[in-house]
Amino acid sequence: MQILEDFLVKRDKGYYCSYGNFYLDPLYPVENAVVSHAHGDHASPGHKNIYATAATAQMMQYRYPKQPLSSYHIQGFTAGFSINGVELVFYPAGHILGSAQILMVYKGVRYLYTGDYKLQEDPTCEAIQIVPADVLITETTFANPDTKHPDPVGEIMKLDVSSNILLGCYALGKAQRITALLNTYLPHKHVLVHHNILPFHRIYDAMGDVRLQYEVYNRKAMKEAGSNKVYLVPPLTFNSYRHAKNVLKAFASGWERLQAQNDISLYLSDHVDWADILYFIEQVKPKAIWTLHGDGRELHRYFSEEIAIRDIKSETFLNDYC
Repeated sequence: MQILEDFLVKRDKGYYCSYGNFYLDPLYPVENAVVSHAHGDHASPGHKNIYATAATAQMMQYRYPKQPLSSYHIQGFTAGFSINGVELVFYPAGHILGSAQILMVYKGVRYLYTGDYKLQEDPTCEAIQIVPADVLITETTFANPDTKHPDPVGEIMKLDVSSNILLGCYALGKAQRITALLNTYLPHKHVLVHHNILPFHRIYDAMGDVRLQYEVYNRKAMKEAGSNKVYLVPPLTFNSYRHAKNVLKAFASGWERLQAQNDISLYLSDHVDWADILYFIEQVKPKAIWTLHGDGRELHRYFSEEIAIRDIKSETFLNDYC
């Protein structure tokens, strides 16, 4: 078995596998798109064929209503399929509902693309499944030894205050996870969701394993008596409400810079931290590691003498190198 250094290359439209003529999470229209999950930086419209899990396809259909339904090729977890001679299998990534790692097998070599993934417990999405691979293609969003994501339960308990809370969060994935955490650990809190978040809550209710308890925000709700309301709003709305009165402000993120000027810091990330990445690599046992989606320099230094590790190379670089 020989690892093909050009099995996956970086092109302007995304990460391309010429051996199967498909892209992973392309940003622009292509013939064959294999989509790991429905966040906008991974799932885009305009493709001829889209291979995705049922939940990812459902969320994409909401976001991109002009995308023909016939273009979707729904794939279940652990059920293999083939694109032009490359065998693929989706495995749960634990990032959001429907998120998938993409295992690609070609000429006996197993290439595993993580997409975005997390190891922390989250009942609103499928738990990550770890599978062995020869080449691990991993995101490096928080691949820094100084990064350690705190316990999510401890973070959500910071919201146990006698005040209404304006909580900024991403509409897909983070908002549903926060709602479930509040329902479980602070059940006396009344969860209100912005109208841009509501459709994703409904998809989670229909396709997930956890029934979320919430109400749709209305203008009077935050003015009514009581101080037990948590109003979930997307980032742009949160920024426009910076000067809102009679509420405490928080923004759910793993990034420290997004905690500035808020009344409550809320470190909730849906990505792996440094320790998680090291554990994951130990379990996958790859012969080589290729990095993308972040800064992989610390990971490169850590494994430089142990495992062959590099960034995904651009096609131009590989051609020049050869």
